[in-house]
Amino acid sequence: MNAKQRRAQRGMTLIEIMVVVIIIGLIGTAVAVNVFGNLAEAKMRTAKSDISNITGAVDTYKLLRGRYPTTEEGLGILLQEKILKPNKDGKVKDPWDHDYVYLCPGQVHADGYDVKSYGADGAPGGEGENADLVNP
Repeated sequence: MNAKQRRAQRGMTLIEIMVVVIIIGLIGTAVAVNVFGNLAEAKMRTAKSDISNITGAVDTYKLLRGRYPTTEEGLGILLQEKILKPNKDGKVKDPWDHDYVYLCPGQVHADGYDVKSYGADGAPGGEGENADLVNP
């Protein structure tokens, strides 16, 4: 067996393995950053869509009953009347697993009502993913 054949049988060196591991790590990091960024955006779009659906249900309630639900009645009355469909747990929660907030009269819409999600942090105020989302 000559030197060329022995070198071919040795396999990969430690440096070659380290380079491959580093490249795989860089690719994994890039994928993770993109996926988690899109996840936050998707949750915000879902919350906006939910708020739009809840707004439609509140308006339907007003057409049927001649008034908006009170703050005390909240979204529960819409569930009781089967105007609004709950999630799998029988509740109305935002994508961050916080209850949607219903106020009548509203803080933003003083002559109507507010349907809010306080965002990822579940607290009033905030920016980005933590920003409050309110019906238009």
